[in-house]
Amino acid sequence: MSTIADVASRAGVSKATASRALSGRGYVAETTRARVASAASELAYVAHSSATSLATGRTHTVGLVMPPVNRWFFAELLAGVQESLLALDYDLALYGVPEGSATRERLFESVLPGRRFDGIIAVGIQPSAHELERLQRTERPLVILGPYGEGTSAVSIDDVAAARIATEHLIELGHTNIAFIGGPTGEAPESFGDERRLCGYQDALAAAGISAKARVVAAAPTMPGGYAAAAGLLGDRRHRPTAIIGVCDEAAIGAIIAARRLGIAVPTELSVVGIDDHEHAEMFALTTIGQSPREQGHEAVRLLTKQMEQPDPILEHLAAESALVVRNTTTAPR
Repeated sequence: MSTIADVASRAGVSKATASRALSGRGYVAETTRARVASAASELAYVAHSSATSLATGRTHTVGLVMPPVNRWFFAELLAGVQESLLALDYDLALYGVPEGSATRERLFESVLPGRRFDGIIAVGIQPSAHELERLQRTERPLVILGPYGEGTSAVSIDDVAAARIATEHLIELGHTNIAFIGGPTGEAPESFGDERRLCGYQDALAAAGISAKARVVAAAPTMPGGYAAAAGLLGDRRHRPTAIIGVCDEAAIGAIIAARRLGIAVPTELSVVGIDDHEHAEMFALTTIGQSPREQGHEAVRLLTKQMEQPDPILEHLAAESALVVRNTTTAPR
């Protein structure tokens, strides 16, 4: 099997020059690059990734830190990141770990600092755990996906605005008895993004002068979580809300299923709004706040590539598009 030394000898250049010519990193005259490429072709040389890493100081690998991908939103983010990295011939090292877990703590404290990545993308950073600061200390190119990304490039939607718009939509229809499903359950720490969405709901009620009617129901951000919370909330006919906002579409869809099993018509007796525009939102005719997590994944890779290729890149914070998508689960209260 031919080696880089064989290619360099055939082309009459040093091994370092041959490596730069074949990797495309670093300046090499075009005539020299062509000579090296010709020598590599004649020798049927194929670069070994480990050897290339040693020669260039780069691994061509990006680390991706995120919560477990058992939620649609994170699965779509992962798909977007992976699509873009594959197009650039980058490998992906995935660390899907629960927020607030001991495993996640060890990941930030000792695992990530010891790994060799060309860059890191982190999803759902928790400010309370000082995760961003620890990632920045690794001194690698870094992009954040989520609502918290101070001092680094980031891609996110405005979670406060998303929930506020959803709540205002219901208020404009005439609802004043609006419940929010997705508060902290005590079983796992609430994500920072979900906290921001709760704030948006509360801000909208305050602006409308109906804060006293706020009702926050603890629920995991899943269909079963939304179902269980809504079943308990809607079971009492005398104190039943006229509208529900789910912290995410999964929780909202769970609420719709609970309402239907209780014989409560959606939307004539109960309006429901979600956030995210889940792949099943159209099937349930769910009114929601739309966003594209897959596209956010693409944007994160684009920003990371700029950081990896430029010595002093300008930090960018991209606000991903989100807008109210009105379908058939909301109407004026009876």
